[in-house]
Amino acid sequence: MIRIIGSFVSPYVRKVLACMNLKGLEYEVDPITPFFGNEEYERLSPLRRIPVLIDGDVSMCDSSVVCAYLDDAYPERSLLPASPKDRARARWLEEFADTRLGDVFIWGLFYQKVVRPAVWGEPTDEERVAKTLTTEIPQTLDYLERELPADGFLFGDIGLADIAIASFFRNGAYAGFEPDSDRWPVTASFVERTLAHDSIASLLPYEDVQRSVEIKSRRQALLDAGAPLTSETLGQREPRKGYMRL
Repeated sequence: MIRIIGSFVSPYVRKVLACMNLKGLEYEVDPITPFFGNEEYERLSPLRRIPVLIDGDVSMCDSSVVCAYLDDAYPERSLLPASPKDRARARWLEEFADTRLGDVFIWGLFYQKVVRPAVWGEPTDEERVAKTLTTEIPQTLDYLERELPADGFLFGDIGLADIAIASFFRNGAYAGFEPDSDRWPVTASFVERTLAHDSIASLLPYEDVQRSVEIKSRRQALLDAGAPLTSETLGQREPRKGYMRL
């Protein structure tokens, strides 16, 4: 049984879980809360990133590394297209999502409007949010509007690049942002149908549980909801800053 350490509401964890769903792999989730963890977690993830994957005697962190491993170890349903040119483009779009969409949707919105108040008890940086909404997101979505397909998915069937991009928009929605379908119709429709795919949509109930209860109660609430959790969690300590990715 593959084990994933991470939070259901993380776009990087969501990407990995959705890709595992595409492959039909069985897994368990150790639902660590972002910015929580202990020394054992730091041993597994020296940069304190989520997710961490443990598969037998091998462990690794960083969602892109994890997805590449999944394709190598379980190749029956590839996450990437067949053509070398398309594979390169898919990898670029995944990288664009992890970096640029991470900057604007996670650090510019979700972290400011959700994590800072809920985890740290700090006020939102309203200036940072305003810059994200007025400048950074429009520039980013203008680029995606040219790159995404008007129908279907990027390379035929849904794959890694589609999931990586759409995942960040869910966190954007948690922070109150939805793409304007008049200004960015291609992007808005792409995000809607990708998030509606069962590989991602099936994770939403566990995200809703995790967002709706207090941190100390989340594990039991997730168990009650039927989430595939491990028997133990590494998230039992005080918050600690230092995660590179949520």
